[in-house]
Amino acid sequence: MRESELFSENIRQKFEIYSYRNAASVLAGSFPDQCAQVAAALEDFRITTGMIRRPGGSKGEIARYVDTLFPEWVETRISADLLVRLEHGGHTDTEYLRKGFLDGHRIDFVSGKVALDLEWNSKDQTYDRDLYAFSAFYDAGAIDVGIILTRGSSLDTAFFRTLGKVLNKDGTEGKEDVYKKFGASTTWMEKLLYRLVAGRNGGCPVPAIGITPKCMGDD
Repeated sequence: MRESELFSENIRQKFEIYSYRNAASVLAGSFPDQCAQVAAALEDFRITTGMIRRPGGSKGEIARYVDTLFPEWVETRISADLLVRLEHGGHTDTEYLRKGFLDGHRIDFVSGKVALDLEWNSKDQTYDRDLYAFSAFYDAGAIDVGIILTRGSSLDTAFFRTLGKVLNKDGTEGKEDVYKKFGASTTWMEKLLYRLVAGRNGGCPVPAIGITPKCMGDD
């Protein structure tokens, strides 16, 4: 299945969609309920210029909005110990437990064996963390597919320049240009794709979904 067959025409017009390691087929074929929930969230997805211009604090307005789209999906942390056996001649010679072999990897949203992370405006190295977490969950059998929702390549400096100044907390116009908040080394699709091509997701199938200006509206 191609990514073009996974979602509606409306969603394909609003988002950039890429599929790695047969992710579209895995998501649609094995997890129809989660696939339908993701599709419904993308159909409804709409952010405003004000959400981008307003200060974010510890958790930005866009991240809080995405939380509302997946109310039944839960943040999940994985930890695991590793039992190691050394065998010689068919007999166990040495056995030991390596505690904390996996510890602390978190994913924003998990439902069944489907995971989803949002990356709106973090340092691009955050993708490495996300993909490593997907790989760890996948290798442990905890998930079968991991989705990343992020800024599309068309949400670039030229676009953010059109938004003017950052807003103050009281809604008045500040002094800093919006585009300066979204540098080339932050999370946007071009920074994600080469990591996926390089296989940093391990064996985990990954659909990458990029938010475009067609998702935007005024307050």
